[in-house]
Amino acid sequence: MRSATLLICLAALSLSACNQTKKENQQVVTTDSSDHTAMTADTTHTSQNSLDWPGKYEATIPCADCEGIKTNITLNNDNTFSIVSEYINKNTKVEDSGKVMWHDNGSVVHLTGKETNMKLKVGENRLIGLDQEGKEIDGPNADRYIYNKVEGEK
Repeated sequence: MRSATLLICLAALSLSACNQTKKENQQVVTTDSSDHTAMTADTTHTSQNSLDWPGKYEATIPCADCEGIKTNITLNNDNTFSIVSEYINKNTKVEDSGKVMWHDNGSVVHLTGKETNMKLKVGENRLIGLDQEGKEIDGPNADRYIYNKVEGEK
């Protein structure tokens, strides 16, 4: 009986030691990770309030049945926009205008007009096309969905 009690005590002691080592490792990890928390995201400076975003942007986006769609987007300070899309070699031009809605994060705009419903990420002197879920367009033609600024707001 004495040996069984001794064996149980030894087992409990060794498990206790394992738990102590595990706790110390967790504390080290916690201490190490706390050093990284100093790098927090800056939520006060957004594209909306930090960049010179109003102006005219241009890109030639892919087209299924033509050489491309030359697109000009003008963003105005009063949160309105205009868009002109010309289908290359098709003699077709579509124009629209409407409201610019900024998303909560201040770096994405949603353009809504009569024909237009698109999301764009606002960067330094460019707009990056997003899909309807708000993700950057990827794939071999992703660079064709980047609208470069050609002039500032007048």
